[in-house]
Amino acid sequence: MENSEYSILKVYASTTDRIGSKLLYEFIVELALDRKISGVTVYRGIMGFGLSSHINSAKFWELTEKLPVMIEIIDKTTVLDEFYSVIEPELLKMKKGCLAVIEPVTVKLHKPGNKK
Repeated sequence: MENSEYSILKVYASTTDRIGSKLLYEFIVELALDRKISGVTVYRGIMGFGLSSHINSAKFWELTEKLPVMIEIIDKTTVLDEFYSVIEPELLKMKKGCLAVIEPVTVKLHKPGNKK
């Protein structure tokens, strides 16, 4: 497997950010699935802040509070560049801020499992 051709795209935002009527992370995951991206994982943070926000943190009694979220997408760099060009206009239209980065990764194993 040619490792240098793979990357990871990370989008940092908030659990409350929306694209239209959908939560941002749901929009990205569903779009990635439709486009047959290799894999996406959404992580919800327990504490964080951005350039335009205060520190947000999770308290055990506040399950619906605004929290940081990271959407991590792995595939070939060319696929991610094309995918980002699709989501970038939507990210730019959002009222709140976000951060998107892409980094090369070394893929050691990419083994699909059996779908049930």
